[in-house]
Amino acid sequence: MSLNAHPTAVPVPEPIAAYLARRGLDREATRIVPLTGDASDRRYFRLFDPSGATSVLALYAVPFRYETLSFVNVAALLDRVPLPVPAIFDHADDLGLLRLQDLGDVTMQAHLGVASPGEHAALYRQAVGFIEVLQRRGAELSSNRFTPYTLAFDVEKLTWELEFFVKHFIEAYRGVQVPSATRDAIRAEWRPIVEELSGEPHVLCHRDYHSRNLMPHRGVLYIIDFQDARLGPDTYDLASLLRDSYVDFAEETVDELVAFFLALRRQGDRQDDTAVSRAYHADFRRRFDLMSLQRNLKALGTFGYQTTTRQNPVYIQYMPRTLRNVRRNLERYPRFGRLWDLLATFVEALR
Repeated sequence: MSLNAHPTAVPVPEPIAAYLARRGLDREATRIVPLTGDASDRRYFRLFDPSGATSVLALYAVPFRYETLSFVNVAALLDRVPLPVPAIFDHADDLGLLRLQDLGDVTMQAHLGVASPGEHAALYRQAVGFIEVLQRRGAELSSNRFTPYTLAFDVEKLTWELEFFVKHFIEAYRGVQVPSATRDAIRAEWRPIVEELSGEPHVLCHRDYHSRNLMPHRGVLYIIDFQDARLGPDTYDLASLLRDSYVDFAEETVDELVAFFLALRRQGDRQDDTAVSRAYHADFRRRFDLMSLQRNLKALGTFGYQTTTRQNPVYIQYMPRTLRNVRRNLERYPRFGRLWDLLATFVEALR
């Protein structure tokens, strides 16, 4: 939910007009401004009420039941962690509307463009700290009353995401038909990756944790777009954040933040920096790189889908950075040699 004021005036959708009337908000004295939304089918609007106060209206494609809406369920869970998420002010189920706290227009991605190096580093340490809290408290709060604990990344889901990359990035976006024999060979390379990832320790994951889903607002860093949270590998959110398609990172910074995360996880552990702890760090970094590879390939599939199916070309600009991240990990590990050869056949940036 990267929210920025949209320059083009559009008519107020009927559900919003009906909501204003229902809440007794003077249509003439209330201003509605469309916002640039995310890659979902939700639309967002900023509401300026007659007093000048603002809020955000999230307009869903269809009506919903508030009690069973994933966004509401996960928001309640994150509030118990607790982690900062936008407040829900109101809802109109039959109109498909949520009224949310307005966090402004500046995502962490945008903020980094004007932040000092010190501010940049502090924000990322805070964001990494949130992951440690989410995992630790998520384990303590585990309950089937919260949707994320009933969903998990398994072999089937992780494989589906990689197939999504082949279908929507290689075939649809690149315009290349992958021969069935080659597709089978790629699948054979997928298999050990997804089996290893699905077998990693499972923790509570945001699932789309990156710079466009973090918003600094009045001195607080908020988390948004969390409705797809689920259980997954303990490297998942960290890989999403530090192998972000929207932000460049020096490798030294990635190393430092991975080490910072592990230090947070080990708080209270008196163990010195022995060979055992160094081996643990090395193994975690290997698993982090494996997760990053899968996550970046899935992101390319999403970008291809948005470009070709949704006719939304804005994501093309993020493909080169994501491909560089993919290539970095393919180069780093000899086990990916065959996969690298297969993908490079269809993707020039990987040659």
